[in-house]
Amino acid sequence: MPGEAIPFIVAFSLSALIVWLTTPIVRRIGIKLGIVDKPSSRKMHREPVARIGGVSIFLGTASALLICWGLGWFGILPTAKEYQIWGVTIGGLLFFAIGLADDFFDLPALGRLVLQLIVAGLAWLVGVRIEFITLPFWGIVKLGLLSFPITVLWLAGIANAVNWIDGLDGLAAGVSAIAALIILITSLFMEQPAAGLIAAALSGGCVAFLRYNFKPDRPAEIFMGDGGAYYLGFTLAGISVIGVVKTVATAAVILPYIILAVPLCDAITVIFTRLWKGQSPFVADKRHLHHRLVAAGVSKRHTVLFIYALTLWVGSLALAFSGMTAGGTYAAIGTVIMLFASWRVWCRIKNN
Repeated sequence: MPGEAIPFIVAFSLSALIVWLTTPIVRRIGIKLGIVDKPSSRKMHREPVARIGGVSIFLGTASALLICWGLGWFGILPTAKEYQIWGVTIGGLLFFAIGLADDFFDLPALGRLVLQLIVAGLAWLVGVRIEFITLPFWGIVKLGLLSFPITVLWLAGIANAVNWIDGLDGLAAGVSAIAALIILITSLFMEQPAAGLIAAALSGGCVAFLRYNFKPDRPAEIFMGDGGAYYLGFTLAGISVIGVVKTVATAAVILPYIILAVPLCDAITVIFTRLWKGQSPFVADKRHLHHRLVAAGVSKRHTVLFIYALTLWVGSLALAFSGMTAGGTYAAIGTVIMLFASWRVWCRIKNN
């Protein structure tokens, strides 16, 4: 019903408006304080850029959700569900704080990871949990005690995966916006409107941030930094669990892994490659998908658009797997977009 969509439109719009208004202010503060991302052999930019844009994303999303909560749009939640919502919300705040501290003080990698695992463990305690997995030829498997380590690895892993793909202008924000919109649609289909509201606010903030972070004709004005990337990654991972996996059905269990397949597969590939080469998984390099595409001759802008198309494609497959009536149509449209984007990338690599 049109009226039922109003809370989600408002959450999206409020978040977008606040991010749009606050990002220039945050940028000026970042430059004044010297919190900038300097050029290096791994970086694609050539001039120092303020790297605390995550502050505006967090402010926009959190403010929109507080307003929606005050208006009563989260409804009367069961105690268990309310704990889950607060687990994602407060967990996102803490992941944002960890990333922001890293933006300011350049924390050691192991220290960051330990803090992330602790926060993810606390989220598990309040009900943000993966309790089932799907195995080929086996079906649904209850995790039991394994729920804790798998959930913690999922929450911390996706947070870091989103941070790792934040290597080109607009990449992390755009991928997160698409993933959040897919989670919004699937959450509503699974009748989980509270998680859907978080997804709506998150996507709105990301879309508005692209106004300053993805310029077609010039470099980005601001980066989201670790604070923004960790916040987006943890929140996406959290709402994908509490808003999508709600039934003991194969489709529901695998949906989060499909929706977030792009950052997840990129992170797994890079980690295994580093280990195979005898290197630490914490040592930064240029093995990520976006680095490889640029090295192959694809422009930065077309690399970002291709990864957008890839994210949209896996998202459309998730909609098809969810069982919704129009899922097959969405998957067909997503496949056409992906094939066109792949052809464009192939032509650029071939002509390089």
